[in-house]
Amino acid sequence: MSCRNEKKDWEVEFERERQEKTAGIEEILRAYLPEKQGQQRLIMEAMEYSLLAGGKRLRPMLMQETYALFGGREKVVEPFMAAIEMIHTYSLVHDDLPAMDNDDYRRGRRTTHVVYGEDMGILAGDALLNYAFETATLAFEQYPDRALLIGKALRILAVKAGIYGMIGGQVVDVKETGHAVSREVLDFIYELKTGALIESSMMIGAVLAGASDAEVEKVEKIASAVGFAFQVQDDILDVTGTSDVLGKPVHSDEKNEKSTYVTLTGLAEASRIVEDASREAIRLLAELPGDNPYLSRLLEKLIHREK
Repeated sequence: MSCRNEKKDWEVEFERERQEKTAGIEEILRAYLPEKQGQQRLIMEAMEYSLLAGGKRLRPMLMQETYALFGGREKVVEPFMAAIEMIHTYSLVHDDLPAMDNDDYRRGRRTTHVVYGEDMGILAGDALLNYAFETATLAFEQYPDRALLIGKALRILAVKAGIYGMIGGQVVDVKETGHAVSREVLDFIYELKTGALIESSMMIGAVLAGASDAEVEKVEKIASAVGFAFQVQDDILDVTGTSDVLGKPVHSDEKNEKSTYVTLTGLAEASRIVEDASREAIRLLAELPGDNPYLSRLLEKLIHREK
């Protein structure tokens, strides 16, 4: 009984802390959005609609917590937190388009292209991607003494979002839709499409806090395992979840004839793979200097997330 109560207390405290941190991230996102003005204000409205649609805010949270793990205390990380969520959001806006997954709901409400039209859906995604880099470069003005670290972080952001990162993974994913793919190809897609932005998030947090190259390399391995586990869990939830809980359509992988870890290995094996990858991430995290109990718990919670 005592252990059960301790676990319940742990989960209640974690959820309270998570909600506080998410609210703080929402404030940062609002602060960095452009003012809705001028003849092009429609695109600013579509950007805001897309970015403030809710969600886990996992990527900026991982960035913030990794920054704290390495002793980061200043706000130099904040424009990068906003930027990574803008990039993630643009990818979702484009994923939902008729030419891609053709989804009408995202995070429990109508997708951007349904509300604003397909043309503005495309432009809203484009605008969020470009504005992400406008936002990240503000760090140079805010912290000119950190220019070297900011430049290094900016490079990571650009590479992990591009053809050697998220876009590269998306290309292979789209190209292989409707075909059965090998586990090797699926791993490549997951490493780039989902893993790259999570790697970017944690690596940037470490870099901005002054972590060594060896430490940043270990952080990249941790984030890679987290991203992989996160995507396989997504495969599982697409089969076992409900639209009400997830806030988006289920069985979309089946509808779009996509190979997933569930179709390749079965549900039970996919669940075991998620747990193994998550445990590996937590093990590697324990080898880093510093201590951030919340970050450890966040990775732990990813194992059994329901949305």
